[in-house]
Amino acid sequence: MSGDADGFDPVAFLERAVPVASNDDVSEMRDLLVETLEAAGVDPTVDDAGNTVASKGAAEPATHLVLNTHIDTVSPHVPYERDDGVIRGRGSCDAKGPLAALLSAFFAADPGPDSRVTLAITPDEELLSTGAAALDLDGDMYIVGEPTGLDVCTAAKGRFEGTVSLSGVAAHAAEPQSGSNAVDALAPVLDALRSFDDGREAHPDLGPATLTPTMVDGGANSNQVPADCRLVVDRRSVPPETADGFREELRSTLRAAVSDGVSDDVGVDFALTERPTPFLEAFATDPDHELVTTLAAASRDAEGRADVRPFTAATEASYFSPAPVVVFGPGHLADDEGAVAHADREYVRTDDVRTAAAALRAAVAALVA
Repeated sequence: MSGDADGFDPVAFLERAVPVASNDDVSEMRDLLVETLEAAGVDPTVDDAGNTVASKGAAEPATHLVLNTHIDTVSPHVPYERDDGVIRGRGSCDAKGPLAALLSAFFAADPGPDSRVTLAITPDEELLSTGAAALDLDGDMYIVGEPTGLDVCTAAKGRFEGTVSLSGVAAHAAEPQSGSNAVDALAPVLDALRSFDDGREAHPDLGPATLTPTMVDGGANSNQVPADCRLVVDRRSVPPETADGFREELRSTLRAAVSDGVSDDVGVDFALTERPTPFLEAFATDPDHELVTTLAAASRDAEGRADVRPFTAATEASYFSPAPVVVFGPGHLADDEGAVAHADREYVRTDDVRTAAAALRAAVAALVA
């Protein structure tokens, strides 16, 4: 079957969407999305943050289901190619393939008298999530489209980033004792980072949090005791840790470590990287929630299998928690040959797009009956 009962063909939409570059500017892709919705008799709105939003059903629903994904992609744009059963190109799996499947479900949805379904498509997921941060939908449940291999993902780690700043006193390297060496203070800092999570329980679904030093910069001259040093760290969090809680705990841990390991003459601070929107925090949805069991059953009916598992990347789904939220869609972040999403070989199988569409249509019909 080439299309849905309502006439919408998710693969045909994907064939139009993937050639549209949306890495630097999403305007053309958003125009295509709005055109597609209007052609189906839907009247979408584009808000000040660039979100495309459309709804069906009751104005004051007892059940409000939100379908979300994004139209932006990472750079550079990778041109469209079509092989037998495979669509290649930037955005094919992340996340225009999931978008095509969500559109199929939205068009087919016929909410009951006390239900509502909303399609909310964001413009800036790959960078700062300015669109998702501006959404105020008051949904009861959320399905977020990302490449999960048709598995239903109920949890994901968060991602925080920040900089450890060490401040000492410059001096001639021939008289190091006359200064305070900020680079030398890295030793206790790195030890403290390695042991930061010692004794902390791993999350039952996501496993342990990680804390990784990623970039370092310090010193001004090769013959001078360095007065300053900066170390960037990457944090992959698990519930219930928040960005603010992580910042305060790490700051106090590092101050104690530097004071004990070097001297009180070296100052230490830790600050999260400034950004206009909240960090993507960790989330976890009860695997027994109706949203999870309904979508998993629909995916198994359509595909023959579907695991319930965590998602391996940070996602805007965290903005919708603590409401029940799952991540689902066709395609893979990586396969046996290596990276797929964000890679030059990005692709999605057309059969998987149709299977995802069928699963979402069935799940949405059940959830908003």
